[in-house]
Amino acid sequence: MRISLISAAVVAALVGYGSTIALVLAAALAVGATPAQTASWVLAIALAKAIGSAGLSAWNRVPVVLAWSTTGAALIAATSGLTMPQAVGAFVLAGGLVALTAAVKPLGRLVAAIPDGIAAAMLAGVLLPFCLQGAVAAQQRPALVLPMVAVFALVRLWNPALAVLAALAAGVALAFGTGATDLPALTFPAPRLEFIPPEWDIGVMIGLGLPLYLVTMASQNLPGFAVMRAAGYEPPVTQGLAVTGGLSAVSAVFGAHTISMAAITAAICMGDDVHPDRSQRWKVGLVYALAWVLLGLGSPLILLLLGALPPQVMVALVALALLGALTGALAGAYAAPDTRFAATITLAVGGSGVAVFGVGAAFWGLIAGLVIYAMERVKRA
Repeated sequence: MRISLISAAVVAALVGYGSTIALVLAAALAVGATPAQTASWVLAIALAKAIGSAGLSAWNRVPVVLAWSTTGAALIAATSGLTMPQAVGAFVLAGGLVALTAAVKPLGRLVAAIPDGIAAAMLAGVLLPFCLQGAVAAQQRPALVLPMVAVFALVRLWNPALAVLAALAAGVALAFGTGATDLPALTFPAPRLEFIPPEWDIGVMIGLGLPLYLVTMASQNLPGFAVMRAAGYEPPVTQGLAVTGGLSAVSAVFGAHTISMAAITAAICMGDDVHPDRSQRWKVGLVYALAWVLLGLGSPLILLLLGALPPQVMVALVALALLGALTGALAGAYAAPDTRFAATITLAVGGSGVAVFGVGAAFWGLIAGLVIYAMERVKRA
């Protein structure tokens, strides 16, 4: 066990946690999670990632690094009018569909049949409102937010993976250092899982559960497998989908949304600097798993500190964290000329945030884009 394996795993875990924890907290707030349910959410998803990463890495002898679905958290945070039990029902459905994709090949082909441009536009419609709120946060608290943006922009020039984590550190230092907020009374509550019985609301299942499955597959799992192939490893696709989907469905009843294959953090764990012997790099998955167990156990204290920050700091952090994903989504949405107009319709409807019949905007954006795309195909035929 080389020190380079340990350092790569720890950095990957810290980047994954620090760069998107604000988005997970926003998702929990959107579905009305209590503080105890939010803490259970973070602990459950951390444990699911740890179990999956260690198990898949050890079984396949390749470095497998899992993440929580960042785009999925953004999708959840964009919803309104939901209860936590309803959200849990959607999380169970999304995890079950991911696992089912591993077993039922036609389901995977059906997802693959959605044009890439329209799928990317659905994701962009989910992400865009969060990125726009960053400018609003900067207007409201410029002394806190603008230095965060400056740190993000500078660090990104040399190490994009650490840019959001650096912005978070700057925001925390400024908030507490300048007296913009008071340091809370530090307590060390014991981490624990809280069972949340799912509520099976059909509108929520269609409007949140189905889009959560689609964005997790399209923007997390597929790029994650691609990163492994680019690093020279054959990804365990069937096992990866079965494990991440199964663990997501189980951890969902403790509040957690979906886990998936990692992309950015996975790249940190697969380079030549991790271990000169490629056959030994799988051990990084074990250290990564341990790091996530520790982060999960320490989450009650971390959430206490983050909860004391001014809301503008967290809004800005979410906006910065999603800029890379939004860039990729927009590029994918407009890459193919024959789907550009349909993608624009998907983006406009999905980004509106309007729910119809209790079904969220992301689903209606996807349907609208597919209808326009089908009409154009018929006309060209």
